[in-house]
Amino acid sequence: MGTIKAIVGILVIVACIYCLFQVVPPELSNYSFQDDLHQVAMMGGSNPHATDQELITQVLKKAQDHQITLAPEAVTVQRIGTPGAPAVYVAAEYSVPVTLPGYSFTLHFNPSSGNKGF
Repeated sequence: MGTIKAIVGILVIVACIYCLFQVVPPELSNYSFQDDLHQVAMMGGSNPHATDQELITQVLKKAQDHQITLAPEAVTVQRIGTPGAPAVYVAAEYSVPVTLPGYSFTLHFNPSSGNKGF
């Protein structure tokens, strides 16, 4: 009886580790991508001559660097602030399918550059 419990316990631990290897990489990529969105927004706010399309292109490049599939329509760029203190809000929306043995689900992410302001 003790041997069966040990085998079942080891199988449960292996299954949990396998699940973590499927779920954690997309979560970490999203975290890094969100940090990149902050940088893109800061650079866009400091350069008032940057167009929205240039910012979208930068976001798509950052997504590609993190192996994130992102459509240009899924990126939102909003100019906020005053003319003397411009700021840019950048957001994206994407999903990552996760397949586990016997179960599949989709992780939905909505990273952004931060607060839109007041």
